[in-house]
Amino acid sequence: MTSERNVLGGPLQECGLDPVTGYYRDGSCNCGPDDLGRHAVCAVMTEDFLAHQAGVGNDLVTPRPEWHFPGLRPGDRWCVVAARWLQAHQDGAAAPVVLAATNERALEIIDLAVLQRYAVDVPDDPSALLDHPQA
Repeated sequence: MTSERNVLGGPLQECGLDPVTGYYRDGSCNCGPDDLGRHAVCAVMTEDFLAHQAGVGNDLVTPRPEWHFPGLRPGDRWCVVAARWLQAHQDGAAAPVVLAATNERALEIIDLAVLQRYAVDVPDDPSALLDHPQA
């Protein structure tokens, strides 16, 4: 289990194991010091998001075995670079987000209110979606 926190202030949850995601390929959006891109947003892939990413030079569909990257399909959960997700949002092609599995480091780039608009997970206490103490 990771000691990193999610955007709601709780423990960072697993994002995906099929395919295995994360900068460290551990299933979580852990962002260690060597993850300069901040693979922090646990996104659920959609056709629009994948097409947008290909259009901006970030091919998430083609397998890249040398990077242990299987290629993604709609429905896959994947830890995406926060700036890339924000760019997709600004262009109207953002993917849904699993807040409990999105690393708090995403908040360095993306406002929580924006992420909440795309949330596909609802915690036991939905009030957690309304307020988050900013560091």
